[in-house]
Amino acid sequence: VQLQAFGGGLVQAGGSLKLSCTASGRTIGSYGWFRRATGKEREFVATIRWDRNTYYADSVKGRFTISRDNAKNTGYLQMDSLRPEDTAVYYCAADSRLILSQRANAQAYDYWGQGTKVTVSS
Repeated sequence: VQLQAFGGGLVQAGGSLKLSCTASGRTIGSYGWFRRATGKEREFVATIRWDRNTYYADSVKGRFTISRDNAKNTGYLQMDSLRPEDTAVYYCAADSRLILSQRANAQAYDYWGQGTKVTVSS
């Protein structure tokens, strides 16, 4: 499975960006988004299951929306009300299993895309 992530960029605080993650080679059970800010550990952002059940990190809840288009084998992360602390390299992850036991854990995902950088200016 190959994942390609797109949509990063520079935006002012309060603005929006939409990231996409297209998978090729296999049907995806779950998509996840993680991020790593400079000097920090990688952290979980959001995940969506095959049945569109979602789960978010507290830091993004109410501001970010994860979705998927199964026909396009693509996952999305709509990011609204962006803050400077959201600045990071965002990584999409995916797995073919329908259910992940620890879906906020990066180790649960078999496939990873390249990162896309998001910079939020104050």
